[in-house]
Amino acid sequence: MKLTIFGATGTVGRECVEQSLEAGHDVTVLVRTPAKLSENVRSRVQVVEGDGLDGAAVARAIPAGTAAVLFAVGVGKSSPEDLCTDVTRHILAAMPGAGARRLVWVGGGSTPVARDDVTFGARFVEFFADTFMGLRHRDKEHQLELLEANRQVEWIGLRPLVIRGGPRREVYRVGYDRYNMLSTISAADIAHAMLAMLENDSWLHEAPIIQY
Repeated sequence: MKLTIFGATGTVGRECVEQSLEAGHDVTVLVRTPAKLSENVRSRVQVVEGDGLDGAAVARAIPAGTAAVLFAVGVGKSSPEDLCTDVTRHILAAMPGAGARRLVWVGGGSTPVARDDVTFGARFVEFFADTFMGLRHRDKEHQLELLEANRQVEWIGLRPLVIRGGPRREVYRVGYDRYNMLSTISAADIAHAMLAMLENDSWLHEAPIIQY
């Protein structure tokens, strides 16, 4: 399958790249600094140098024949307001021309959805994120609002809470189970779930929590 990965040099994005190549997919990545990719990865993917906030660069990174896009862009303290939202907007604009139908993206557990089991722990997660991680929290909320308004695209989201290192277990929960600040998942298993959703319609237009 022909895939484009955004956020390929980040914690989850690196796992998406490695596991996509392991599965035999044809991978294109958009990166601002290609040198951040290992030489081994650069030799096996199509590298487009550019910024996800540049619509033209995003369009170049989603060539004709692309089947799906994996979105793993992270938000840091120095990121611009609505980074993920704006990159997603460019992706949505570029996908039809390339024939790409599916977008699998990583959000955050602090963004509540209607089907969540809202417990004290869930409320605390939202309070904590809004108070101490406001830039990321607002961006992920706006990104989800944008996607809800674009249901012509086959999008599926995953909302991890605490992302940690560790091996790929391939055993985890995806759904609307109770969660809190102690709900963890490895970057490797997030990527594993994202790839599984490329051809699985079970969570179409939904954004379940992923956790152990």
